[in-house]
Parts: sequence; C-alpha cells; structure tokens
Amino acid sequence: MSPNVVITGANRGIGLSFCKRYLELGYNVYAVCRQAGPELPNLDVIVIDGVDVSDPEGVKKLKDALHDIPIDLLINNAGIWGKETLGSIDYDTIKKVIDVNALAPLRVTEALLSNMGTGSKIALITSRMGSIEDNTSGKGYDYRMSKAALNMAGKTLAVDLSEEGIPVGIYHPGFVKTDMGGEKADISADTSAERISERIKELNLNNSGSFWHSNGEILPW
Repeated sequence: MSPNVVITGANRGIGLSFCKRYLELGYNVYAVCRQAGPELPNLDVIVIDGVDVSDPEGVKKLKDALHDIPIDLLINNAGIWGKETLGSIDYDTIKKVIDVNALAPLRVTEALLSNMGTGSKIALITSRMGSIEDNTSGKGYDYRMSKAALNMAGKTLAVDLSEEGIPVGIYHPGFVKTDMGGEKADISADTSAERISERIKELNLNNSGSFWHSNGEILPW
C-alpha cells in the first residue's frame, strides 16, 4: 500500500514541487490549498481546496476531508511573506503573518494528530530568518517573528510527540526562486523540494526537533 502525504500550500511554489516530488516517490498525495492553480489539477493528486489553514473552519474542513485517511507524512508548507520595517510597522500585518506562518501549522498538526501514529512524520517549512543567532541584517519583523515562533512550535512538538513515535523536522528551504524569493534566488523550487525530501527521509526520533537547511546543514536557533 502506498504511503500518504498531506501537503499544505500545495498550489504553487515549493508546495507544488513537493506534490511532484512525492508523486515520483510513490506516495498518495493530498494537496491542500485555498484555490488550486492551473497546474495542480493536472497532477495525479487528491486536491482539497477551499482550505484556509489560518481559519479554524478551514482546518475543520480539512480534518473532515481526511477523517479516515492514515497520514504517513504531514508537510506544513503554507505560509506568507512579510517585510515590516521599523518606523512604519503595521501591527495588524504582524498578527496576520504570525497567524498564517506559526499558528496555522500548529492548528493543522493538532487537528490531524488522530490520523497519525508511530512512524508518521511531520515537517515544518520555516526559514533561517527565524534564527535569532543568524539575524545580522534586521528588518522583516513580521516574517522573522513568525518563523521564530514556528521553530519553537516545532521543537515543542518534537518533545511532546516523542513518546508517540512521531518525529518532527524543521526545514529552511534555501533561497528559492518563488514569489517570495524572486528570480535572484539560488535554487529552483524543485531542487528545494528534492533536498527537503532527502532530509525528511533521514528524519527519525534521534534528530527530531532539529533545525535544518535543505542542503543538510544544521542551522543555529
């Protein structure tokens, strides 16, 4: 029987590349998004659209859609960019970015825990911009704060789920050519997804809760 992977933010960018990658690896892919882009419906995936992961009702819809599906891998990929700078900060924007980038992955994970068991894996797609030690350029208060909070959620999940036999990986995708990264970025979304899939393959209870670059480097908190 083929394993099942659930991928949020699956309609474009790295999320879409995850769908392609895990199809290649023989998974049944459940692609979660608010609205399917032009390419997603052409893939051999199960699309669960109309889901806003920052909305409790959207997460309930997702839970209902997956009520009898065992989940071998959950990839919390959905996220939004933020670039609030000192002197012109919009605090409502900060709240929104934290809600989508930090609270939503936790909300989705908690809602789908009953679908997972020993041997299941959880991946959080974060950013090195959430590293406190690595912050030498400032700015981006909303995005940095949201990803730092996500990193803490991931580490805490790793501790709490260790007895359940469910490891948690926390992954920086690299500087990727997406709507966020732009054309000046270093790698394609497909390369990032392939690299992270290798990190997820290596994920186990011994390295659960670690903060990884997609290239295999351990990143500082």
